[in-house]
Amino acid sequence: MSQEVLETQTVVIGAGVVGLSVARALALEGHEVLVLEAGDRFGEGISSRNSEVIHAGIYYPESSLKARLCVDGRRLLYEYCESHKVAYRKCGKWVVATDLEQSGRLETIKDGAASNGVALELFDGAFVADRIPDIRVAAGLWSAETGILDTHGLMLSLLGEVEDAGGQLVLRARVMGAEVNGNRHRLVVGGSMPCILEAENVINAAGLGAIPLARDWQGLPAECKPDQWYARGVYFSYSGRHPFNHLIYPVPEPGGLGVHLTLDLAGQARFGPDVEWIDQEDYTVDPHRVRSFITGIRSWWPALDPNRLQPAYAGVRPKLKGPDGGFSDFRIDGPGEHGVEGLVNLFGIESPGLTSCLAIADLVKARLV
Repeated sequence: MSQEVLETQTVVIGAGVVGLSVARALALEGHEVLVLEAGDRFGEGISSRNSEVIHAGIYYPESSLKARLCVDGRRLLYEYCESHKVAYRKCGKWVVATDLEQSGRLETIKDGAASNGVALELFDGAFVADRIPDIRVAAGLWSAETGILDTHGLMLSLLGEVEDAGGQLVLRARVMGAEVNGNRHRLVVGGSMPCILEAENVINAAGLGAIPLARDWQGLPAECKPDQWYARGVYFSYSGRHPFNHLIYPVPEPGGLGVHLTLDLAGQARFGPDVEWIDQEDYTVDPHRVRSFITGIRSWWPALDPNRLQPAYAGVRPKLKGPDGGFSDFRIDGPGEHGVEGLVNLFGIESPGLTSCLAIADLVKARLV
């Protein structure tokens, strides 16, 4: 028996924070929007497995999409949280150097951030130690614009706006295949109510599934189907009291930002993520990785009690380059990039994807025109 063919104007594949942001932007623009989510709930992928940090935009190369969208997105996100009553706190972040060699690198970081329009303040070790007395520090950079937020609350708010504007979220609706069909797109949708969907516009915001889906997209040029690598990062929570009111990051090392401290809105501390290259999506937390965490944390917080570190959760970053590939930018491929009308693919949307979500949505909207 042939499957039912349904028609709609715009489909967003993936109900994470980026997909919901895109759906909101298009629904408010007057699009008839259908959001398809493979899982049982919205936001259970990358969006629920991160640090919940609103990044300032410090480390990304000047003129990159990550730099521009992070800075623009951070401003939009603070405004959104304030106007829509989403819980957040602009708690600030210290980047701390533990010796003179690292101290010299702080000036380079400060200059790089300034090129992105992000102002940081450089202080000597005595000043920083007076404010955070329990850490080993030779100098520190203060980022006043860094914060934290309730990601689930943000997604609830975005989804509410989508639905208020006439959009709809469909759960357990995995897209099994896709093809260009004239000036429209034909999607094979599985799940409990399988069907064929034809849409004028499709935004592929499927996170870790975005590239696998695009690779099977009939009619999308082969050169527009990138490879993907998986980088797992695990987190360890810290039980009980601690002396920190701000996020603490060490000076970045090759391959990552080092073992850093983030806080949730209740004030609980957690450390991570680290970086582990894996072959496929896997959220296992190896408790033995705590050993490297202890070493890294004690380099700047000697008073750490390792017995209070507990395995928390893991996230997986969708990488466009492997371990030796260097920096990779967001890829937001619209008709101008691949030549297919009505299709936008979002590839490599890792950090600062959460911070950038509203700015990404605005760019997707512009690239559909």
